[in-house]
Amino acid sequence: MKKDMYCEQVCISNLGRVESKGVSPNKVVRAIRKDYHNNWIVDNLPSASKTEDDKNSYTRYFHGFPIGFVASDDKKAYINNHVNIELEYHEVEGVDTGSKEYRIVRFTVEPFSIRHDFSPIFSNDDDTKSDSNTSLKATIKNPIPSCDYKKKNRKHTNFYMVTKIGPGPQPASGKVLFTYDVKWTENKEVSWASRWDIYLNMDNGIPSKVHWLSISNSLVIVFVLTSMIAAILVRNLRRDYDRYARVPTDEEKSEDQEEFGWKLVHADIFRPPKHPMMLAVSVGSGIQLMCMGICTVIIAMMGFLSPARRGSLVMALLILYVLMGGVAGYSMARMYKTFKGKSWQKATIATAFGFPSVSFAVFFVMNLLAVSKQSSDAVPFTRMIMLLLLWFGISTPLVFAGAYFGFKCDAIEFPVNTSNIPRQIPDQPWFMSLFFTVAIGGVMPFGACFLELFFIMSSLWMDQYYYVFGFLFLTFAILLLTCAEITVLFNYFQICGEDYRWWWRSFVTGGASAFYVFAYSFHYFKQLQSNSPATYVLYFGYMALISFGLFLVTGAVGLLSSLWFNKKIFGSIKID
Repeated sequence: MKKDMYCEQVCISNLGRVESKGVSPNKVVRAIRKDYHNNWIVDNLPSASKTEDDKNSYTRYFHGFPIGFVASDDKKAYINNHVNIELEYHEVEGVDTGSKEYRIVRFTVEPFSIRHDFSPIFSNDDDTKSDSNTSLKATIKNPIPSCDYKKKNRKHTNFYMVTKIGPGPQPASGKVLFTYDVKWTENKEVSWASRWDIYLNMDNGIPSKVHWLSISNSLVIVFVLTSMIAAILVRNLRRDYDRYARVPTDEEKSEDQEEFGWKLVHADIFRPPKHPMMLAVSVGSGIQLMCMGICTVIIAMMGFLSPARRGSLVMALLILYVLMGGVAGYSMARMYKTFKGKSWQKATIATAFGFPSVSFAVFFVMNLLAVSKQSSDAVPFTRMIMLLLLWFGISTPLVFAGAYFGFKCDAIEFPVNTSNIPRQIPDQPWFMSLFFTVAIGGVMPFGACFLELFFIMSSLWMDQYYYVFGFLFLTFAILLLTCAEITVLFNYFQICGEDYRWWWRSFVTGGASAFYVFAYSFHYFKQLQSNSPATYVLYFGYMALISFGLFLVTGAVGLLSSLWFNKKIFGSIKID
């Protein structure tokens, strides 16, 4: 603590073949060209990145610091093999009377690329474990002033040393010597409680106008979609109401004109769908996930999820999901009772163990894979036991309690009666096929949120910080609104074609945006530097699970929106 260090040697590493035309670049060169960054943490504080030029220095409090750069003159990749670690601290009263303690309030890393001309002292790094007391890995033949160990009053590495009198940048190939400086500075202005503020403000890392652009793009889509619904549904429904309410003249009776349109399916519109239990369980699970997501974002917006407490966001998601088990059971029971289902025990068990079982199975397999690769992200066995206790001890009883009260309530009442004999469904045009409605029904909600989705996935897979939860709340609300509107629109087209099989169609159409999210994950994966099959399994396994959860949420919203719409329009006409 408080001990400055100058050009300390870390290791010598062979980065691979030399970069040249016609030769496949090594892994480090590929990572540099893809703008990979290091994300270091000291005292639970992520590193800021400091860069300099001939006139100014710049500090960025996001994305860590780059592992290298591509030169503007020869277009070759160079590795940042030296870093200045700058630590700012302030003094506080210690636990013991009269003692002093120090707290780190800033952590900044300034990377440099220095082409050290060196000769190794040892044949390999394992030799450093011998009885030698030196920390040197190599003898530098062309040291810059900070790396000249013969000097007594050395200064820290700076931009002038590296660019003006230094040997030039280090290419990302061959054997490279890695070094670092440590500089301690007292900072009395930043308190411990406010040391995260500059990170949450992102220091203009992602300007607010980018998020506002995303919101504006989403609002344009919502406006266009709402205008379509107003132009198509309102006008057509008013015309339909007038036609159905009008008393036919004697001439029309003599011509025996047949009625047409959605009124003809009034006796079948609320007929229970195929596989009613599966649909009811899916709706219940979707509503549970939706309530979990909304509550988590609201809590994060209010500032209760501090980034200083790592894992607080994941813990909030888990706790809220468990507590929303009663909502899932109640929603499933009301829906299943409306479908005149009798196997309420099986439906409740499926709700309590359906989606959680899928999630836990995927998580367990992914965790075993992480353990086999000795990953630091592997979850300990004791935490797995805690998850099981939350599942079986809290979530499952709440699902059964919610289902009990749901089955005690009356079934959802419909404005029309259902006939005993189903009506024959006429042939449908090609644009009302399931594939077409899913393709069109998913693209508009996805287009309303894809820009914010990029930032979220960068937070998940690139260790970048995302704490603009106000924008996330608006985006999530726009996503649900867009799913509801597009599903209602296709539902109207479907019943106008005298096709009353809208239950599952509405659910799948509403959840279609999840297919686009999963497809987008393939495109995003190109930005990641995969080096083993385990990377593919972990990434696509978790993305498939996230997409499935989103499918349940948006599908439930789509189905409930269509249910409300159908109840409204069929309750507004007179049935003979």
